[in-house]
Amino acid sequence: MPRLVRPDAVLVQAVIAGALSFAHLHDLAAAAGQDGWKAWAYPVSVDLLLVAAWHRLRSLRDAGESARSAWSWFAVALAASLGANVATAGLLDLGDVPDWLRILVAGWPALAFLGGTLLVHRPTPPSPTDPEPEPVPVPLPVVERATEPGVQADPLPALPAPTPAPAPAPTPAPAPAAVVSAPPALVAHAQKIAADHRTRTGSDIDAETLRARLGVPSPMAEAIAAQLA
Repeated sequence: MPRLVRPDAVLVQAVIAGALSFAHLHDLAAAAGQDGWKAWAYPVSVDLLLVAAWHRLRSLRDAGESARSAWSWFAVALAASLGANVATAGLLDLGDVPDWLRILVAGWPALAFLGGTLLVHRPTPPSPTDPEPEPVPVPLPVVERATEPGVQADPLPALPAPTPAPAPAPTPAPAPAAVVSAPPALVAHAQKIAADHRTRTGSDIDAETLRARLGVPSPMAEAIAAQLA
């Protein structure tokens, strides 16, 4: 089943308004001396400049930039369209158009061409998603020491040899203990004491007990105990 096309009130209104504005611009251009196809080209030029300025205005506003230039050209195109509509409303004698109006109509093509060119070729800022080019590292030149022919370059001073660390001083060996000699009589007496101690306790006498029984220094008591072992 074919789909029915429903007319849109806004679209119909736009078509009617555009047709009326187009006719007014054509009549004004023809009254100002622009006959033939030139009279039909004037309304197309005005409407195209109006649409181009509005499109550029929205693009700049979406990008967050200043739209002052687009507003200026939109105002120029709107003034040309409104001026033609007002001039053809009976306020102006189209049979005797004043010279200043002829000058404005004749100069409109150059003005519209300038406005369209500036609107179309205005540089667009780069997108923030575009990566910035990485800088290319430039190798630094190696500067060599220049010498004249036949002249020898001064040799570089030699680095001093590292000084060896001093060897650690040897640790002195402990001095041998002095050999203590006991008199034979004292040794014989100590044997008796050791025999008596073994009889009473059943174990050998130690150096500390022998020292206490004999009343001698500890080194001598240790020496006697070593002889008794």
